[in-house]
Amino acid sequence: MIAVHSSPVVPHLSTLKVPAVENVTPVFETTMDKLLKEVQELFEQQLRVDSLLALSKKLQTELRERLQSSPQCMLPSHNYTLPNGQEHGTYLALEVGGSTLRVALVDLDGRSSSRQPLRIRRIVTSTIDSKVRDLRGVAFFDWIAGKVGEMLLADREARDYTQLKEPLPMGIAWSFPIEFVSPPTSNLNIRLDAIVNDSSAAVLSRAYIDPLTRLAVILGTGINAAIHLPISSLHDSKFGRREFPSTPATHVLVNTELSMFGKRALPTTRWDDYLNAHHILPDYQPMEYLLAGGYLGEIVRLIIAEATETAGLFDSRLPLTLSTPYTLDTHTLAAIEADTYPSLSPSCKLFREKYLLPVPPTPAEMSFIRQVILSVSRRSQGYFAAAIHALSSLLHESDHTTLANGLDHISIGCDGSVINKYPGYMEKSQELLDQLARLDRDRRKRVVLESAGESAVLGAGVAVAMANASD
Repeated sequence: MIAVHSSPVVPHLSTLKVPAVENVTPVFETTMDKLLKEVQELFEQQLRVDSLLALSKKLQTELRERLQSSPQCMLPSHNYTLPNGQEHGTYLALEVGGSTLRVALVDLDGRSSSRQPLRIRRIVTSTIDSKVRDLRGVAFFDWIAGKVGEMLLADREARDYTQLKEPLPMGIAWSFPIEFVSPPTSNLNIRLDAIVNDSSAAVLSRAYIDPLTRLAVILGTGINAAIHLPISSLHDSKFGRREFPSTPATHVLVNTELSMFGKRALPTTRWDDYLNAHHILPDYQPMEYLLAGGYLGEIVRLIIAEATETAGLFDSRLPLTLSTPYTLDTHTLAAIEADTYPSLSPSCKLFREKYLLPVPPTPAEMSFIRQVILSVSRRSQGYFAAAIHALSSLLHESDHTTLANGLDHISIGCDGSVINKYPGYMEKSQELLDQLARLDRDRRKRVVLESAGESAVLGAGVAVAMANASD
């Protein structure tokens, strides 16, 4: 899911009143200590385990409803089975994202292999710039075909595959919705056998290695998840007029479009409400706006803007570099949160250099910013844990018989910069999930978050291997 940002002006949530008299200490509406206390209360009051469990219950209700009726969420894919771990071979895999195209050769050696069972042999990344995005019709696919040809010809071992009599099977993972009609023609000796979205690819790549995998989540700039559910749990209208595989299918991999959930369930603050109201697509992806990497920095920036105006942060002068929306990125938040120096000197240096402050922030100012970041990231982890608990509860409820047969826990494949790289994010989320499991009276299997790096490319490779194994 691609995060789309609007360009709102800096918020003026209140009016700063300073006497028009020289050499008089300004009178602010609040202090940084008071504002920080309010921020901590607003962002962390829902993070008690019983409160998170209540949020999960609300999300479960929404998940059930959308399994039956929503045309935008809980969408069944054309992937009905999970890999058995015995698929072998070398396959061409593509990941098409909002800003990059990645072309790779993926090797599958089998789950029991003494070598790495699933690995990327070679990968080439190309930027999808504005010129490429403006290509119309088959021109975009011709550009992709050109990049595939370059990758295959650039490496001697890869070039051997172009000499095969049989076409090289290819799979594609897309990180945004697409309706596929027919493959474009090209001079390459390749055959498109599988298309998956990024969250479904994460399930397939992790399930190839770990047979306990039943769902996966992508948490980076945005958020999405896929889950393997019984076909009977979805309304018939979800499948349209599609043809089912000749071998009777019992389950289907479902793209949840998780970013769109949570409008009724997840509490917000005034800064969240401002962000949503000034977004180009208000209310479209409520969960994503509250916890994904594309928005965490903007929430913190809005709080900084208010603190500058009402509490005297930065001597009441917001740096011009922070007056533009979405200029405070998650990488900066992560670096500041990871700073354990009592003086926060690395953070002060980073903040001054990156945002061109005339003087470094004082230790008190940097401490305020860091504490705000901690509150915003903690809420993100709490809401994320509630969402995962809701999905795993839906899985238990819908597929109890299958889960009862030999699974001692459920693995959740995790990919994305926030879940895999933000300091302590996965570990803290796992702690919350364990606490939720202990509090939940329903006896359910433990869910375990597992890293699933490079899942889009690897999952596309697994998908095409499964397609060829079933031929």
